[in-house]
Amino acid sequence: MTEKPRQLALDLPVDAGLDVEDFLVSASNEAAFDVLERWPDWPDSVLLLIGPPGSGKSHCAAIWAKRSHAWTVARAALRLPDVPHLASAGALVIEDCDAMQGQEDALFHLLNIARERKSSLLLTARTPPSDWGLATADLLSRLRLAPTATLGEPDDALVRAVLVKMFIERQLVVDTSVVEYLALRIDRSIAAAQAVVETLDREGLARGRRITRPLAAEILKIRDGDEPG
Repeated sequence: MTEKPRQLALDLPVDAGLDVEDFLVSASNEAAFDVLERWPDWPDSVLLLIGPPGSGKSHCAAIWAKRSHAWTVARAALRLPDVPHLASAGALVIEDCDAMQGQEDALFHLLNIARERKSSLLLTARTPPSDWGLATADLLSRLRLAPTATLGEPDDALVRAVLVKMFIERQLVVDTSVVEYLALRIDRSIAAAQAVVETLDREGLARGRRITRPLAAEILKIRDGDEPG
């Protein structure tokens, strides 16, 4: 039998919303999300948002930035001469602060100015400040005094909900058995869910097949090296 030719799978952009209505709340993120929602009634001008990769830190930060009209600055772009200008925004997000080596002076100065001007500052990181390897004792001391909102690893319910949301965003109709099968076998992270949905979408289109549980099983075996890819 002649094998069905593979179709060309176009890598079209997918609108993955980062608005508040796109955020899926579960037991693993509810407490941290509630803290962000209480702004501007924060106990301090600085808030640390801590969570493992794929826990939704960037999504939470984007929601808060939109609500507070904050500027979002890449950690690598934080420089000491720019601190007064950044602090003038009134609200600021800096992500990946656990990789702050070489920019400790800038962050220390920013924390001081933010508190003086009562500006709101949201810092995201994978781990608490004590694990950042900071060489500046005064900076570590100030960060330890800042309130912390913690995101846990996505629970099973959240992984299932994220998978469903991502299939819908790609206008893919799948059976609930596919979602259940994937949720039990992928890493519990939003990044892992996104990666497997993207792969299934691409393979389903290339093969001209619906996304079924057998196809999902085949793709996971190839990914895990159980079969030649």
